[in-house]
Amino acid sequence: MSDSIVDLISVAKGDAPADLVFTNAKIVNVFSGEIESGNVAVYKGRIAGVGDYNKAKKVIDLKGKYLAPGLINGHTHIESSMLDIGQYAKAVVSRGTTAVVTDLHELTNVCGLDAIRYILGGAEKLPLDLFLMAPSCVPATNMETSGANITSTELRRIMRLKNVIGLGEMMNFPGVIYRDGNVLDKIKLYQDKIIDGHSPGLSGKDLNAYMSAGIYSDHECVSLAEAAEKLKRGMHIMIREGSSEKNLKELLPLVTDKTYKRCMFVVDDRSCSDLLNDGDIDAVVRKAIRLGLEPVRAIQLATINTAEYFGLKKTGAIAPGYMANLITLNNLSDLDIDMVFYKGKPVAGNGKALFDIKPYEINRPTDSVRIKPFKVTDLKLKAKGDTGLVIEIVPGQIVTKKKTEKVQVKDGCVCTDTERDILKLVVVERHHASGNIGKGLIKGLGLKRGALATSVGHDSHNVIAAGTNDEDIYIAIKEIERLQGGLTVVADGKVLGSLQLSIGGLMSVEPLETVSDKLQSLKNIAAELGATLPDTFATLSFMALPVIPELRLTDLGLVDVTEFKLVE
Repeated sequence: MSDSIVDLISVAKGDAPADLVFTNAKIVNVFSGEIESGNVAVYKGRIAGVGDYNKAKKVIDLKGKYLAPGLINGHTHIESSMLDIGQYAKAVVSRGTTAVVTDLHELTNVCGLDAIRYILGGAEKLPLDLFLMAPSCVPATNMETSGANITSTELRRIMRLKNVIGLGEMMNFPGVIYRDGNVLDKIKLYQDKIIDGHSPGLSGKDLNAYMSAGIYSDHECVSLAEAAEKLKRGMHIMIREGSSEKNLKELLPLVTDKTYKRCMFVVDDRSCSDLLNDGDIDAVVRKAIRLGLEPVRAIQLATINTAEYFGLKKTGAIAPGYMANLITLNNLSDLDIDMVFYKGKPVAGNGKALFDIKPYEINRPTDSVRIKPFKVTDLKLKAKGDTGLVIEIVPGQIVTKKKTEKVQVKDGCVCTDTERDILKLVVVERHHASGNIGKGLIKGLGLKRGALATSVGHDSHNVIAAGTNDEDIYIAIKEIERLQGGLTVVADGKVLGSLQLSIGGLMSVEPLETVSDKLQSLKNIAAELGATLPDTFATLSFMALPVIPELRLTDLGLVDVTEFKLVE
């Protein structure tokens, strides 16, 4: 038995002083669902005991404030914050998140294993537990061009890395159901670990087939009926409330005294602006409480439930031997977080991080935008009659609708129709300079002038642009190429604003506040051009995601996701 365990037992027994004791605390007990009064002793980053402890090198009198476990975000893509790992940690730790589960498949789709090594390396000295689910679908499908290909061979290498706990969301659900050999090889490799799911709309025998492969979670439920069926079959339901995907209100009735242990809160994707202004997983807990969920129950869904699903031992609760990752709260009703502790050390207070970030540039993936030269005329969309397929945005969701609309035609090519909000959508391949350009139509952006472009385009992250005319779309794409990744707004032939994302075309090296301010500025400019969505760039980033129904556009063309095939 190691000396540290002997010493911890001595502190727990009361025979030796603790490093830190919290006194007069209202302790959130996530095991019993109760609030208990008492003191909590901490020694070398672990909780020694809960009870009558007073002997310590340092005493913090909470004077009746609440003490709860640090929050755990069980499914998120940190790249969607547009922040480098250090800035991301400052953003979420200050909001009470002390552990994150991510698969990094966004950056890995661009840069392969180098991306994983870069993020894991940068996270090593941060006061945040980063757990990796190996990215299962790089690329997500064969209907787009990705920057990398993670096969079973690479997945075996990833498995050996520190803090790899399972296989990330298996988005290729048709590959599972129809027994694709490559897909099943990946699943077999991780069959003794946690395998996360991604199965929008699956039910009946298709759901049974998917789950029989050992996949027992889902974060894509958008209806209560879908979530209820998956829970009954044995899935853990990740109730998602992100920047673009908002499912909490619809799914919250699923959480009852009988079912709550099978549910957890996640964000999936959270923008830097939302992290700064609203929060991370704490924002989901806070909203759930506002919607009527009992506060301790809400905290359970963001701590112990997540920890137990992922097998994160000694995490997610205030109990002897558990990690002293803790938050103090002024009250429970609005989850007013006062202080954050990581392994017993204060790391945030009053919403501000108390730690500095040391520059980390080893294996930083940059210079990732490689576009084959093309002309404005290459963006023309040839008409096939007087109707065309249109991707219709569903506000507040990442699902889309497949519509057939009457289109305007001039000189044999389809024109945009701002009166009916039918705009041009373009996806340009940017990893291998292949020259692939997907062209289509989109409805629901509201843009009346100009164009927008972004190198954030789930999951392969080719350059996505939408606009009212080909000239502005072209200029916007060229600006993304010049920046080597980012977001931009163009109108009347001029670049009106940009945000550079030099790390893989997805993440910035700048501080949270700077990135958030620049992003908000771009949103404001887009709104001045007529954009009607709360975050047009976030919505645009999902328009090339060929694993979410119904219709998408990749660099290879339109994809009917329901039939999982490219269409004319």
